[in-house]
Amino acid sequence: MPPVRPRRTLSAAVVAATAVLTGLLTGGPPNAAAQEPVPRVVDRFEGEVPFAGPPAEGLFTWGDATGSHPRLELTERADAPEGGKVLEGRYDIGGWGGFTHDFAFDRPAHDWTAYKGIRLWWYGQNTAPLPPGSGRRIALEIKDGGANGEASELWTTSFTDDWEGWHLVEIPFSAFVYRTDYQPVGGIDQVLGLDRMWGYAVTLPTGGPGAFALDGVELYGTAEPALTTRVVTKSVVHPVEEGGSARVDVSVATTGSGPTGEPVTVTYGTGDGGSAEPGKDYRPVTGSVVFPAGTPSGTTRSITVPTMRDGAAESAETVPLRLTVEGAKAPAEDPLVVVNAHGLPYLDTRLPVRRRVADLVSRMSLAEKAGQMTQAERNALKAPGDIAGYGLGSLLSGGGSVPTPNTPEAWAAMVDAYQLRTRATRFQIPLIYGVDAVHGHNNVIGATIMPHNIGIGAGRDPELAARTGAVTAKEVRATGVPWDFAPCVCVTRDERWGRSYEAFGEDPALVTAMETVINGMQGARNGKDLDRNDKVLTSAKHFVGDGGTAFGSSTTGSYTTDQGVTRVSRAELEAVHLAPFAEAVKRGTGTVMPSYSSLDVLGDDRGPVKMHANAEMINGVLKDRMGFEGFVISDWQAIDQIPGDYPGDVRTSVNAGLDMIMVPTNYQEFIRTLTAEVEAGRISTARIDDAVARVLTQKFRLGLFEKPYADTTHLPSIGSPAHRAVAREAVAKSQVLLKNEGAVLPLKPTQKVYVAGSNADDLGNQAGGWTISWQGASGRTTTGTTILEGMRKAAPDADIAWSKDASAPTDGYDIGVVVVGETPYAEGFGDVGNGHDLELSPADKAAVDKVCAAMPCAVLVVSGRPQLIGDRLPAVDALVASWLPGTEGDGVADVLYGTRPFTGRLPVTWPRSEAQLPVNVGDSSYDPQFPYGWGLTTLTARSGGEPALRAVRAAAEVLRAAGRGGSAEGRRLVETARLIVQDKIGQDITEAVAKPFAEADHLLLTGDPVGAIGRLTEAYRAAG
Repeated sequence: MPPVRPRRTLSAAVVAATAVLTGLLTGGPPNAAAQEPVPRVVDRFEGEVPFAGPPAEGLFTWGDATGSHPRLELTERADAPEGGKVLEGRYDIGGWGGFTHDFAFDRPAHDWTAYKGIRLWWYGQNTAPLPPGSGRRIALEIKDGGANGEASELWTTSFTDDWEGWHLVEIPFSAFVYRTDYQPVGGIDQVLGLDRMWGYAVTLPTGGPGAFALDGVELYGTAEPALTTRVVTKSVVHPVEEGGSARVDVSVATTGSGPTGEPVTVTYGTGDGGSAEPGKDYRPVTGSVVFPAGTPSGTTRSITVPTMRDGAAESAETVPLRLTVEGAKAPAEDPLVVVNAHGLPYLDTRLPVRRRVADLVSRMSLAEKAGQMTQAERNALKAPGDIAGYGLGSLLSGGGSVPTPNTPEAWAAMVDAYQLRTRATRFQIPLIYGVDAVHGHNNVIGATIMPHNIGIGAGRDPELAARTGAVTAKEVRATGVPWDFAPCVCVTRDERWGRSYEAFGEDPALVTAMETVINGMQGARNGKDLDRNDKVLTSAKHFVGDGGTAFGSSTTGSYTTDQGVTRVSRAELEAVHLAPFAEAVKRGTGTVMPSYSSLDVLGDDRGPVKMHANAEMINGVLKDRMGFEGFVISDWQAIDQIPGDYPGDVRTSVNAGLDMIMVPTNYQEFIRTLTAEVEAGRISTARIDDAVARVLTQKFRLGLFEKPYADTTHLPSIGSPAHRAVAREAVAKSQVLLKNEGAVLPLKPTQKVYVAGSNADDLGNQAGGWTISWQGASGRTTTGTTILEGMRKAAPDADIAWSKDASAPTDGYDIGVVVVGETPYAEGFGDVGNGHDLELSPADKAAVDKVCAAMPCAVLVVSGRPQLIGDRLPAVDALVASWLPGTEGDGVADVLYGTRPFTGRLPVTWPRSEAQLPVNVGDSSYDPQFPYGWGLTTLTARSGGEPALRAVRAAAEVLRAAGRGGSAEGRRLVETARLIVQDKIGQDITEAVAKPFAEADHLLLTGDPVGAIGRLTEAYRAAG
């Protein structure tokens, strides 16, 4: 607690001190108080604004980790400058942290246009006078535009805490600048919209613990007319073909879109500093355009810059156009005219890609090559011009990194704007933009969200998997994004792993079978379809062994499993974890992403090796032995986890075979470091040239040199009925019927149904993580149909009641449907032991108990992995593993009401208890609740005993002799045998039954129907 001081009023001394501070911040004295409007209070901190998170109005904290959230409280203080309370806080920020006051989302934005700026009382923590600017720096942001405080632009400034005790900080709105390093939801119009204010935020300093006190946030002063008017250009970069004329459009824009209040003059002239030569490459121009007072906002004038033709083959040349503005704020950047590169061999589409690549690489400088090996998060750009300034090869949108508004059209416009920046580089090498579209274009509101991979694995339909990939690719490419960080071809071996749902299953044979999704996304294996407007480059991930990390082996934050250590024999590594990557390479995957995890091959005496540093696996196995010809992209900031200093991280990872490094926020240092390592001879030029050639090869194959911008032809297909129909089919086939006593499923449209449970009517929960945001969220986060809504559509005349917690009376219903399970998570945040377990929530347990005690019931488990339900299984008549179905709850309703039959099979083993984990098909000890491959059906029941099994096996032997063991006919024979065996087993699943039953499914996937039927016969006999 700071020392108590006498309560102050605005004495002459304080006003004088305020004037000094304001002069330091603004370069001039403040307006006289008599000329100012009455100040407008924003926060008094007397308790009128609660501590509450969005969407409610309130104060809330944030940070990169739990410990970085400041601790806030409203405190009675005798020295409070305004009222009796102040906002006090203590902090110890690791990466970043602070607090925000967001105005309520359900009310109109605030209009601050009548004021000059914002001021606040800040309690200085310094015990001795400091020179101005030498104290701790406090960042202050205001939020404008967009839909709400969390979907708005950020405008930032800062002040330094150089005083002891209370001082008044006054900051004019003209001091705020648009944040180019980070916008949580992307740019809107980059015009400070004081008429659309959604709140403010304070970012606290790092470097040790601290405390603060704040009071009396208010608006002050008379509005500055020039602040409300800006001169803007449609774009900064203006490409033109040699000999053509570039047209630069200059517009005026006003806050509130009203007419200009005073004349605006824009004086222009082509200037020095470009690579083009005046009089040879272009004709210099000078002049001015005037927008008289009263000009409507949005009025545009054009400036023309003619270029000249000299007939020589050349790289791109730049012509800066300098603008001087009077009466308004000038654009943040002057326009740049670019004469496009022309006549060089790498631009000749008639040449083979390898020759185009070789020509381009031969022309590039080391700095340009280093840029091509760099991928930055688009929100981390220090300035948009860095795309060209550093020659970046790639940008990405991490989970939740989206434009505003988050629409397909805005995505295409955003990517195009970034792509336009590459035109200002010598060779105009296009960006390759990447996203994690891991179950549909899952960052985009309104896109078709597929079941997560675990559900696709449950469907056991390779052709359908390919169609889901094709739909995803079409939606992704329509938004201008040519690269998808998918599919995950990991093999999940422990369901305590928070990424379990990203895997197709626990069996490498199942994962391999589902890799048809690669061809659905990319097309032909040789890459010839990649330039189509409905295909994207894929990324098989995470190489290698991420699904095998041991519980408790992770050292990343609070993670227990993710990014840990995979300890395997050489034989298990080859059979389980490497096999899916060999298949991905055969299918032509364009990129491969290594895992965060470490690999410890038993018996090689090397111990755990971070995969991003594992040259034996990346260079030796992936590139040399498997013949992978694409490029290797690192995971998010993953090279930082390699032991040693940063130059060592760069050197080790690149020499291990990484071709492009995802350095989301650190691209400048990475490029400097990579260049220095090459110049010092620690990374060879040949290694750099190989990496760059691999990256450029895929850019040429994608057709980006010829068509760098979005082809929006298929934008109307995003979230279309045709695409949702594919997802709906995938959902229906993913549903696994584990138990169905008394044939309570399918439901009849005439039945009165009581629906309960946390996941029956929650679109966000059924979509899971990696949906709109990285970790996902509960609620209606996007467009789709919940399971409850699907049921009501499937049986529109049925009496279907809904009570989330089953608190409504249960009398008079024919059957209950209780939809329970998990809430969204992603990656290590979802690890069991990191705030998660495999148990149902107490509320879900209570709902199951109440409904199943009152009536026949079906329980649907919506989750990314099995949930422990064995103690309630006897009371449950039907049990369904619904996985994470995505946006199409209609698909669940289809099987519940019998429009489609249940045909799904378990892609992972369903354990009896957590103590059994890890448990997988093929284990020597195997006694689960339900075995891998289990799945009842509502198709016509199969009858017959061992004679029928013998007949089926004989037919399979005929197929094997004809070389057609892996055919559809062979699969149908095994399906017949499986249904016979499941009917015999019922719910009496013992270890003697489970082990051969699970192994039969594995044998079927390897193309051995005879062996599969043999193991099923063993299970039949063990059932007694």
